[in-house]
Amino acid sequence: MKTNAVRTLDNLKIKYELREYEVDPDDLTVETVAHKIGFPIDQVFKTLVARGDKTGVCLGVVPGSMSLDLKALAKLSGNSDVKVVPLKEVEALTGYVRGGVTALACKKPYPVYVDETMTLFDQVSVSAGVRGTQIIIAPDDYIMAVNATIGDICKSDS
Repeated sequence: MKTNAVRTLDNLKIKYELREYEVDPDDLTVETVAHKIGFPIDQVFKTLVARGDKTGVCLGVVPGSMSLDLKALAKLSGNSDVKVVPLKEVEALTGYVRGGVTALACKKPYPVYVDETMTLFDQVSVSAGVRGTQIIIAPDDYIMAVNATIGDICKSDS
């Protein structure tokens, strides 16, 4: 499936693989996605939409087993306070629905902050911009494609 995210990678001549899976609309968890595509949860990265009090909307990309550290994101992004955007605003801001949000080819070019753990892997999985399809990509290529800032922006979910 050619999504805007995939078209972006094609235009940049970046190598990737698409991995499709059956979607259960009642279970959009990253744990389920990781299982269905055969990747460890730490290599499946989720994109969260946040809003800073000074700089506005930004995206945080963190491993599936972790949570977005809002204090760390605030510091890295030059904000005093950052909050996750309510789910009802996500599609209007990004053009993507829950379970399909990606930092690639959003409606607007928001700043993207990727957790530094992404660079520990040869390949990672990110949403292709639609539920049911993941992009398997080298971290450096993904970071180049989204022109992201790297930092420690996650905390353990445990």
